[in-house]
Amino acid sequence: MSMNNYEACAVIHKHRGDALITNTMSAMMAITAVSPSPLNLASVPLMGGASCLGLGLAIAQPGRPVMVLDGDSSLLLELGSLAQIADVAPARFIHFVFNNRLQFSGVANLDRPGRHVDFCAMALAAGYASAQKIGTVDALEQSLPALLDSDGPHMVELEIIAPEKFTKQTPQIDFPDLQFTRMGAEKAAMMEALGTAR
Repeated sequence: MSMNNYEACAVIHKHRGDALITNTMSAMMAITAVSPSPLNLASVPLMGGASCLGLGLAIAQPGRPVMVLDGDSSLLLELGSLAQIADVAPARFIHFVFNNRLQFSGVANLDRPGRHVDFCAMALAAGYASAQKIGTVDALEQSLPALLDSDGPHMVELEIIAPEKFTKQTPQIDFPDLQFTRMGAEKAAMMEALGTAR
């Protein structure tokens, strides 16, 4: 049994506290809907950039928890970030991978390559403190408090229900221009909220 993006983000919202959240792709839409905050930073159109942005925030704000809401295809673009995150070892860092086995979820819904990639195994091999796969809302609800209370970085691979493929009856949506400018606006809002705006 799996969960959808919104269900996963609702649990994250419940436990986030003052966490900084970087996000991308389908997780971006969900976290914006269920947990709107100036402490959210989208990485679109920086493809694959959520993990590296999260690491930068963890270095700049070591007293705050940082949560990365990554996509499976997005992380495949930046696998080297696993090694860098593990080397820096930010203590309050949770790296969620929303694994629905698709590329461009909600935009093209293409099967992604590496359908059998084990993100948890790669994170552990890179040096993450822990890694686990979670497939239900209840399991995420039970696991998240302990992850927030223990030193990371932690990898959490979320098994996410894949949306239906597009058809003539259910065509691909058009994204507004905001999707391609939101990163800059959200960066400014986060800097203002953290008191680091210049």
